[in-house]
Amino acid sequence: QPPRSCEDYWGEWKHCRGLRHAFHHYYAHGELPDCGRWREDYEACRAWERDRAAAAQVPAPLLACPGLCRPGLLGQKSRSREVWKLRKSPPPDWYLPLD
Repeated sequence: QPPRSCEDYWGEWKHCRGLRHAFHHYYAHGELPDCGRWREDYEACRAWERDRAAAAQVPAPLLACPGLCRPGLLGQKSRSREVWKLRKSPPPDWYLPLD
């Protein structure tokens, strides 16, 4: 059985294709989001529900990445990276005027 319901994958795909999400993703990352993997996950989930064949019972795309390694509505993990090194005190010349 897939780790999530097929409707979750459909919702993720619809969200990914939305104009607001595409604009935000383009602003944040400089490129449009790749929504094809959500569609593949949805199709693999439906194939498992429809056929339940031995090959479809363990859909590789779903088990390899059950939504935690891709950003999404339900499986989003925090992927923040530190931009600056944290300091314990201000620099010694903090009060000097800037150039």
